[in-house]
Amino acid sequence: MSTLTTPHIDIHRGGDRMKTRVSWLDSKHSFSFGEHYDPENTHHGLLLVNNDDVVLPGQGFDTHPHRDMEIVTWVLDGSLVHQDSLGHSGVIYPGLAQRMSAGAGILHSERNDSWRLDGSVEHDDPVHFVQMWVVPDEPGLDPGYQQLEIDDELASGALVTVASGLPRYRDRTAIAIASSHSALHVARMSGDEDRAVDLPDAPYTHVFVARGEVEMEGVGTLYEGDAVRLTRTGGQRVTANRPAEILVWEMHARLGGA
Repeated sequence: MSTLTTPHIDIHRGGDRMKTRVSWLDSKHSFSFGEHYDPENTHHGLLLVNNDDVVLPGQGFDTHPHRDMEIVTWVLDGSLVHQDSLGHSGVIYPGLAQRMSAGAGILHSERNDSWRLDGSVEHDDPVHFVQMWVVPDEPGLDPGYQQLEIDDELASGALVTVASGLPRYRDRTAIAIASSHSALHVARMSGDEDRAVDLPDAPYTHVFVARGEVEMEGVGTLYEGDAVRLTRTGGQRVTANRPAEILVWEMHARLGGA
């Protein structure tokens, strides 16, 4: 892995994202994904995928394979059912941190049909979630799964460490990922008190506005779906004047030679 030395801030507007739309899925891709390929937009730092998905009820991604990737899913609205070939099964909902390590290989499905697990009445609510993929330290690791409720921590409005492999966050990380150069932080900002958070200072930072609207120091107004990629610069203050939620990847390496 290598690093850059030139400070740079790159703003990507939500409306410019690549899109996949079918009858049951509305997916917006921050980076090249599937049939949408742009050689100039394949990753930032170690983050390869930042998909903003809405899935209709009773629908979803049927069983499919992954390998050598740390996959973090963050639900904004509704609920998402995860099932995999290791026997893990659960419902992911807002405030629940979830990670799947694909490692040497795993099969899983993700569907908006939680009533089939919990016996509740069938609902007609879509599920809205962001799925993020980062590169692990090494290939061929044992696949794994972890989830943890962190809704209480998010109520503070501060930047909460949701997933990390960075040693500095070992004592306060919600879930662990097999990437010792990466950490995901989330801030759920009420906007009532004009609360602000300071971004981490890292070689590579990716800020995604999952909902709402924020002001970022040195950048200006960011709207839902907007993202900022920072290189060799950090510490900017982000303020929400109304309810907002931001997802922040702090990364201390990037894909080598890319």
